Order: sequence, then C-alpha cells, then structure tokens
Amino acid sequence: MKQYLDLARDVLENGRRREKTPQGPGDISVFVRTNIYPVREDAFPVLTTKKINFQNVVVELLWFLSGESRWDFLHRYGVKIWDVWGTKEIAGQYGLEEGDFGPIYGPNWIHWPDLKRGGEINQIQKLVEGLKSNPGSRRHKVIAYNPASIDDVMVAPCHGDFKCYVDPETRELHLHMVQRSADVPIGVPYNITSYSLLLVMLAHVTGYKTGNFIHTTQDTHIYLDQIAPLQEQLQRKPRSLPQLKMNKDVKNIFDFTPDDFALEGYDPHPFIKMPVGI
Repeated sequence: MKQYLDLARDVLENGRRREKTPQGPGDISVFVRTNIYPVREDAFPVLTTKKINFQNVVVELLWFLSGESRWDFLHRYGVKIWDVWGTKEIAGQYGLEEGDFGPIYGPNWIHWPDLKRGGEINQIQKLVEGLKSNPGSRRHKVIAYNPASIDDVMVAPCHGDFKCYVDPETRELHLHMVQRSADVPIGVPYNITSYSLLLVMLAHVTGYKTGNFIHTTQDTHIYLDQIAPLQEQLQRKPRSLPQLKMNKDVKNIFDFTPDDFALEGYDPHPFIKMPVGI
C-alpha cells in the first residue's frame, strides 16, 4: 500500500489550503491523482499502517449491491458508519424518513431509472452479463452519480462511476474507479479495499483473473483536523498484505453474504481515530 502512503504525503506536501468547506473544517487539497493497486487474493489491498474494519467494508459493499437506500441492511450486521448522515434531522431536510439516504450508490447501481422504456436498469447485472458475453466491449461501465437526484440526498455519491476492462491476452479483469471527492485519511482506504473486493467478486462470477484496481481521485483532500493523526500514521512501517478468503461456491454476485469473506494474516498497526467531515 505504498501508493496510498505516497498519496497522503503528496497532499500534505503539495495541497492548497481552503479555510472553509461545506463540511465545516478547512482542508488542504490537490486535484486529480491516479494510483494503481494490483489485486491478488494472496496479497489483498488493505491498509496496514492503521486497522481497517474489513467487516464494515464487506457489509457496505453488499448493501450497495442490494440496491437498498435505508440503513436497515447495515444495522442487520451491526454496521453504523452511515448513521451520522441518516438522522431524522438530516433525512428530513431532503424529504426522507430517518435511516433513508435516498438515491445514492445501491439505488443507482441496481435501480437506475430507464426514462426511455420505463422501469429501471440493473447496471451491475448488465455489467456481469456483458463481461461474460462480450468481453471486448467498451461499455462495461456503472454510474452512481445521477445529476437529476444529487440535490435530493445529503451525501451525493463520491465514487461516481467505474469501468471494467478485460485484457484479451491475459484474461485479467481490471477496474477503474473515478472519485469526485476523496477524503484521504478516512474514505480513501475504505474505497481502495471496497473496490478491490468488488473486482475480485466480478472476476470470480465472470471467470476472469483479477488484475488491477485503478483509482482516480479528483478533489483529493485532507481536513485540517485530520493532519496530526495522519502524520502519526505515516510514521508507521507498512506490514505484509493479508490473504483474502472468499466462498468460491457462490456464483451469483447478488448471493454473497458477509460470512463469505475473511482476511487471513491481517496484522495491522492499531486503529487511529480521525475526525469525519460531515
């Protein structure tokens, strides 16, 4: 995960200071960075310089794949990382009930409105079918950022779209994600692990090898009150990457459960608490 640590140092050294942001605290930021993370099950990309809650990553990704907009799925597995944005007060500002986040990742991945034909489009299902039937297509793309609804939600999708590519020679599946807003200390480590896991799942159900997760962050920032704990983290030496264990008996990407995934040999440095921009 040297690429991630280099990204954090880049922002600290080259970031431009903004005294106030919509989230409250000021930040330092750079615009557009791209990193490439090789994804292998025997060396799975997850931060080791501080502990990442892998269970939270798994449950959140499966929540996206469920197409649900409420926090019920997350709470079923004890995951509360979205609760701060689903309060009655915040949800009510957007005409939503408590615990409803509106049309964000899952609803847009699975229930994208089909304005021409009526009904909806399951983008993930189309992606899987397309990768199997037409690997050379240039249309293996999924979009979460819907301009028609971004003002109807508290958290407009930060990781707005991703595209897959099948290498015709190696039969490796690569995934490139573009993230409009990237909180380097908190969000980005989760995004790296989440999309690397999605790549492994997609490769498994479509019959390809895993390739690279390519991560492009646009507004790439560190909040001012995150600088001190991040600098503490950067003093730590990275450790060996763990192995990803996945239930290979599952053949449908929508049938995975949290019990189908585990990390073996994950020995990170201790967790570091960092403030979250709201």
